[in-house]
Amino acid sequence: MSDGVEFSEFEVLASYKDRRLADVSFLDSVTLKNNGVEVLLEQGGTVKVDDVVTSLSSPFSVNSGFDLRKTQAGVFAKLKLNDSVEVTLFFDGNTAQLQTTGGDYHPPGGLCGDDDKASSTNKTEGSSCHIMAKRSNDPTDNCEEMKERCDILTKEPFTSCNAAVTPDPYIAACKETMCYYPDEDGVMCQYLEAYARACSLAEIELGEWRSDKQCSTPQISCEDNPCSDHEFCGLVSGIPTCLCRSIFASKYRQSSNKLGDATICTGESASLTLVGCLLAEKGLDYSVFHLNNPECTGDMDEDSHMVTFSFDNDNCGTEVEKEEGKVSYKNTIQSTSSSSSNVITRHNEVNIDFSCVHVEPDVKTMSFTIKDSSVSQEVTSGTFSYKVTMNAYTDADHTQAVDSEVLLDQTIWVKLTSDGLDENLVVMEIDSCWATGQEESDSDVKYDLIKDGCANKADKTVQVEGNGEGTSSSFSFSMFEFTASSTDVYLHCQIHLCVKDDTDSDKCLPDCSEKDDKKRKRRSALSRSRYGRSAGRAVAPAFISMAWTK
Repeated sequence: MSDGVEFSEFEVLASYKDRRLADVSFLDSVTLKNNGVEVLLEQGGTVKVDDVVTSLSSPFSVNSGFDLRKTQAGVFAKLKLNDSVEVTLFFDGNTAQLQTTGGDYHPPGGLCGDDDKASSTNKTEGSSCHIMAKRSNDPTDNCEEMKERCDILTKEPFTSCNAAVTPDPYIAACKETMCYYPDEDGVMCQYLEAYARACSLAEIELGEWRSDKQCSTPQISCEDNPCSDHEFCGLVSGIPTCLCRSIFASKYRQSSNKLGDATICTGESASLTLVGCLLAEKGLDYSVFHLNNPECTGDMDEDSHMVTFSFDNDNCGTEVEKEEGKVSYKNTIQSTSSSSSNVITRHNEVNIDFSCVHVEPDVKTMSFTIKDSSVSQEVTSGTFSYKVTMNAYTDADHTQAVDSEVLLDQTIWVKLTSDGLDENLVVMEIDSCWATGQEESDSDVKYDLIKDGCANKADKTVQVEGNGEGTSSSFSFSMFEFTASSTDVYLHCQIHLCVKDDTDSDKCLPDCSEKDDKKRKRRSALSRSRYGRSAGRAVAPAFISMAWTK
């Protein structure tokens, strides 16, 4: 809701919004317009010139004639209407004062343009500017007590100003608000402060009245962390904090006092968004929240102050349960103590479970039977004579040989061992491994698992261990099938021998760094040219295959 008053080419608009209650509004922002330029003053000391946030670390002027200045107490906007008349508007996020100097020009009192001569407003439902929606809340139990407190403006030290600035509109607005609005966020002091500033404009100083009335020195609230559109700057334990506006928060409070939105499930991922201002109301610090894995924390949006936690089915300590064709992924938002001691904590304990349930599609299980879990080949090349063995296992320790069916996506470990070689002189490297749907190793349809001694980067299931370090190497991958009509999978591997060099301990290790493929292939080719000969004799590569069938 907004109201405006126009002075020639100059216009002032005041916007009012709800705070803790839906049907009691407070001044939230002030807009000044002149010659096509628009200056917006918001809570938190935010200033926008034509919708662009402007820094006021030093005095700032715009071409339309506005002079803008920020102090500890609030923001001043000054404008010359003509050669003799100057208008100054002050806004602290709660109240606004409009003052004119020079000439005989006098604007109507208040931002609403009523007949009262007061040049200050902390507009609420009870004043005559506009008609509010019908009030749904009842007067508070201490309504009469609050009304008496509002009469402070007719007592010392304010009486010294009563003749120059009538306190009646301030008292009326104070009583109307304080009867229906909780005594929170320093609202009573805002009325006293507004009147004191009006007295100051009339060149009447009230002295040190704040300490006696238990009011703090005025300052821009929430300046370091401006509130979003659905928040206002209130107080929690005396500290300025961005809290939820009543209308925005109602949808959460009506639903079992929730702290955020419903879980969003996407595939095997889930995310849950908590409302920052709801957390602030309960004194909860999102920065100490995490999922089952403490390293998985929430991300706060700088503008909306929404905090989002996300997880996949295989990270952040996610618990996966399968039952009767359904798969559920569950995680928990929980808090960590801010103290290094196990005895105390400075945060409320939080445990918020969220999960996603997926119905598994009716999938026909595909399995393969290995033709032989162990194959061997005798190799003779130059002075070297050795045997290469390829074994397939179902465990990472290489103790359970594959002797039954293998399912799609099941992890298989393959170990290649060379016997008859002196590991003090020579090591074995898996140069490449690939799969084909036909028995021929050079089949047109092939799939690479290991290239140039390194796992295929495009397949995250492939892991290579110990390659080029001794006389045996191993790798693992998830079982797959070819999409073509082939019913078999043939695994082929090519190995090389490398003669050790005491001056170059890394000579036999493949370069699997994150370089581009061209550089890596070039180094691999150079490396093989070095270890492809021993004592002037060529060492031919060995080749070995293994097969699975449906």
